[in-house]
Amino acid sequence: MQARGHALVLSATAACLLPLLLQLPPSLGFGFGIAAVLIAIASWRRAMPFLLRLLIGIGMIVAIAVVAPGVGRDTACMVLAAMLALKPSETVSLRDGRSLAGFALFGPFAAFLLDQGPVSLVLALTAVLASLLALQQLANDEADVRPRAGSHWWQASTGVLRLLALGLPLALAAFWLFPRLPTPLWGLPNRVVAKPGLSDTMTPGGWLDLMNDDSPAARVQFFGAAPPRDQMYWRGPVLWNFDGRTWSQPKQLLNIPAAPLQPAGAGWDYQIEPEPTEQRQLIALDLPMQVPDGAFVSLDYSVRSSQPLNGVTRWRMRSAAPAAAEPELPEALRRLALQLPAGFNPRTLAMGRQWRREAGNDVQGNADAAIANRALAMIRREFGYTLNVPLAGRNEIDDFLFERKQGYCEHFSSSFVVLMRAAGIPARVVTGYAGGYRNPIGDYWLVLNSRAHAWAEVWLPRRGWVRVDPTAAVAPERVFDTLADRQPGRIGAFDGLVPVFNASDWLRRGWNDFVLGYDAQRQQRLFNPFGVDRIGSRELILLFTTIATLALAWMAWLIARGEREKDPLLRAWHRLGRRYSRQGRGREMHEPAQAWAERVAADVPRAGEHLRALSRRFSDARYAAVEPAALRRLLRDLAAHRP
Repeated sequence: MQARGHALVLSATAACLLPLLLQLPPSLGFGFGIAAVLIAIASWRRAMPFLLRLLIGIGMIVAIAVVAPGVGRDTACMVLAAMLALKPSETVSLRDGRSLAGFALFGPFAAFLLDQGPVSLVLALTAVLASLLALQQLANDEADVRPRAGSHWWQASTGVLRLLALGLPLALAAFWLFPRLPTPLWGLPNRVVAKPGLSDTMTPGGWLDLMNDDSPAARVQFFGAAPPRDQMYWRGPVLWNFDGRTWSQPKQLLNIPAAPLQPAGAGWDYQIEPEPTEQRQLIALDLPMQVPDGAFVSLDYSVRSSQPLNGVTRWRMRSAAPAAAEPELPEALRRLALQLPAGFNPRTLAMGRQWRREAGNDVQGNADAAIANRALAMIRREFGYTLNVPLAGRNEIDDFLFERKQGYCEHFSSSFVVLMRAAGIPARVVTGYAGGYRNPIGDYWLVLNSRAHAWAEVWLPRRGWVRVDPTAAVAPERVFDTLADRQPGRIGAFDGLVPVFNASDWLRRGWNDFVLGYDAQRQQRLFNPFGVDRIGSRELILLFTTIATLALAWMAWLIARGEREKDPLLRAWHRLGRRYSRQGRGREMHEPAQAWAERVAADVPRAGEHLRALSRRFSDARYAAVEPAALRRLLRDLAAHRP
């Protein structure tokens, strides 16, 4: 394989590998990228020894097993990335280069299994173009075609771009018109490495990665008034079970429907677009009153989807503050909301029982409310907010309430609920997001993963479940280290990046709406602007077939037109031969020009003499240098000659 072709093949492989590496865990993607560069350099002149290739491959597989112990589509993409990084180590011959350029195209296509964003699309198109250029160069090397002097790479890419343009109409027709199924034809295996998002468990210290992630969790469009930012509590999983360290969501409650709620006010109408998480958990403004088909409000007012959120989805919801949320608490739920594990946090349990004795009991619930207010007052007076906390011990609640007195929302909500349960007040932990960032471009709200939050709900007689946010009770002067006020796009003193962030996220939202959100229902409404209310699958198939046939005919015409002889001298000579063919004296494919002229002269002496002269001039112009003026005269004479 020649040096130019080898370099183009390696460049195409790098372009194909890049979109795949960007979707892998950062440590693995960076490591594979460095390994690919070193392997390409080390094997530039000769293939690596087999044993060395084997050891590198085993090391890559071990790294994948450490990062992602399991089988999923992300681990399959990791293995593919490792194979692409290692393949150049045995790429030496022309056949090896052609095999690598073709195999590398699996990289950008596999990246779409993990991300379908515009960046992945641009990188994939670049990779396809680079691979086609490499294959074209390998074909030229095989045919020993040398580049013309002064030619540039963009001139060589003209043919490749023409091929891509030929297939564009058919690709667009397939995207817009090929009937889409309401559900996928086949299922894709889940990821092994979880995407950022809420979990159905909560352990103190387990949210730091999520709280440091400024990627979007959801985008929300309000129809009408929006609630104040400090009242934006986006409800996610509700955690009841506690084992002394970890809170979890009871599976037995997920399929029990919630009781109808009576709103206390007008409420808010909105559409929420959650990012794909491959889970069924949705978030909703606290508390959801109405959800669309395909969503389900469980007993504790958390919202779940009937299908995993593998792609971009939209949910039109309505939420409001309730007049009362479950004012009558069933006994089974009361026991669940009071459950505490034995042998953990004795000081907290003792303080909760003491507060109960001091407050007493009353059927109105005033004593329970007084205990909750006493806990909030203690937090406001003595506790501070910080992300810098030590690892949790066995009695983490005791350590937090009596020793450390510093933490973040996980610690505050968990300790508050345990203290309430110790005092005999039913309580539970609610996880979700708090607040939001309004993007002025597009007028929608952005909920970031860094806004992940946990709060508490206590059950009070006649009032039902009441939201209590113990983290918000921390006095402002005792907030020592927080991410809560960080604005997206603001990096230190670079406040000018905020408009860039707004514009880029608005473009991403448009991409989600225009491309990723184009499903079967939107396809059926494609022709609404033309007065067609709904178009069925049969009509879509007919329309797609018609447009695809026209596109294929157009492609065939362009290819045939491009295959015409580009040399004007050859075109004139072939036209002359076709004129003689109509007289039965056409030139045979194997017949040289002079021999053909002699054969014609034997049959038609007068015409043959003229043809002899034209054939000699044609041979001279074809195989020897002639003046431009002589070439123009020859073209004119060839066009004028008749049998």
